[in-house]
Amino acid sequence: MSCETFPYNACDDKSFNSNPAIQLFGNRLFIDQTSTEFLVELLLVVTSVKQADSHVFSSKLPSREVLIAWHDTVLKYAPKARLNLKLFSFLGASRLDARHAIHRQHHHELLNTLMSKISMSGSGSKEGVIRTLENLFLGFQGAGGGRTWCAQSFLPISPGLLAGETIWNETEARKTPPPNWSSLTDTLSTYFTMNKHRFLARGGEILYLQLCNALRQSSDNIKGWVKESGIGLSSDYNNNEQDPEWLHSQLEQELTGLMTRCPPTMTEIAEFIDSGIESETSEKTDMTDGSPRFVKAGWCPAESWQEGYLFAVDLLRLCKANLDTIDRLSLLESACTMHVLRSLAMQSARYTDSEHPVPWPGYRLAVSAPEEKRLAVKRISQQTAKMMEKQIFQAIRNEAKGIELPRGDREPDKSLNEADRRYAGKLFVGLAKRIGLIVPRRGAGARFVLNDQLLRLLVVTTVPVGGRITFATFKRLVELRHGLVFDADGFNRASEWLNGTGVYLPSDTDVWLQEMLEAAGLLIHLSDSCALVENPAGSDN
Repeated sequence: MSCETFPYNACDDKSFNSNPAIQLFGNRLFIDQTSTEFLVELLLVVTSVKQADSHVFSSKLPSREVLIAWHDTVLKYAPKARLNLKLFSFLGASRLDARHAIHRQHHHELLNTLMSKISMSGSGSKEGVIRTLENLFLGFQGAGGGRTWCAQSFLPISPGLLAGETIWNETEARKTPPPNWSSLTDTLSTYFTMNKHRFLARGGEILYLQLCNALRQSSDNIKGWVKESGIGLSSDYNNNEQDPEWLHSQLEQELTGLMTRCPPTMTEIAEFIDSGIESETSEKTDMTDGSPRFVKAGWCPAESWQEGYLFAVDLLRLCKANLDTIDRLSLLESACTMHVLRSLAMQSARYTDSEHPVPWPGYRLAVSAPEEKRLAVKRISQQTAKMMEKQIFQAIRNEAKGIELPRGDREPDKSLNEADRRYAGKLFVGLAKRIGLIVPRRGAGARFVLNDQLLRLLVVTTVPVGGRITFATFKRLVELRHGLVFDADGFNRASEWLNGTGVYLPSDTDVWLQEMLEAAGLLIHLSDSCALVENPAGSDN
């Protein structure tokens, strides 16, 4: 097996050859990217104008015809910088030592210009309106509160708040102080860096490319995989999740609607602040020679279309559910992070040292109760956490299956250690701890658990919208889609994955899960032996 990449052959790229984890998982999944930033970057690609070869399009996804015809094609997209909006919203909440004199000066000019555009009738003051707007946009601060104002991100509640990453080059500004804001933006690449991908580190690009890769597959390919894996996607005439053409059409429609749920006034005000009161900045940051400033997206493993298809179904179900806007965004953030974990786990399973293909999904993660007291249960859960990290460790070193390790003067041990720490095993553990899938955050004894947010995500994405399934079916589907197991039989399969030996635990191992579902109002008892898991989030349509 070799590392084939999508949407183009990346084998000659410098980053591909410098890091085995990037070869295996795509360019790139990185430990410094937060859950919010995975979603922000994904939606940034979704909403931006995009280009594939000479084809420029503004739809959320490339058409099926374009996807099927893609061959060695580089995807590009044109993110907006929104420097004026970020300056207006975040300067007052940024570190004092990061507020350069030119930033403060331009901020003052923006406020004065905005104030001159405000017409008052009745009580109140223009200064009060300005403060209200500042507090409004600051309230949607998403990630990067401790960073310079331009490196922060908004919650992606509307298209007008989606912005690319911009890094302030403080050292260069000290060395060559800019005389004013106009000269600063004239030499943009000197004082601002827009291509480092430090925080929007390309993880969202990978998620988008996995969607594209999955939705270009043939219907027969999808149906064969669904039947073989048993992942239980619907095949109804009006809800045919096994048909990639239907799924593509529905996802295009729902992603379009997702960014219009917030009142359009929010986007109108944001765009007015960013470019309406002073357009020179946005023209310099967003355009190049009169055309949109396109940046190249990375690549993803070609084999990852299966998990990409599961992610597409997860997104569609979350978009269709009748949820509050902020609640939906919160679940979408968790869904992105859970999918990154699934991508790391499934891809590493394909590249283990096993001589035979592993049964789908290739790993089992034993989930214990948050307040678990039984040592045997905790021990198996802890062992699966260690084994997951070990599987990823082994996968990025598996030269027999096509992983190219650094050679010559590239210090292979140092490179591999860096891959483990920031792009591979520690990335999995770190992300799982951030969303509460692994506890404790620090110290020994790391094990898998569920919190209320993750439990709700699993229900909304596993149970049909507004529908019900049996508790046993729910556990089976979660195991097949995420590798998570809860009951005695599941722990037995996890033990076999660990060392080939089964384990026998009491039949009440999963009672805590029933109680947790019941406490959340997601479980209906029909009898002592039968219960239904209900998705209360009915269709938004």
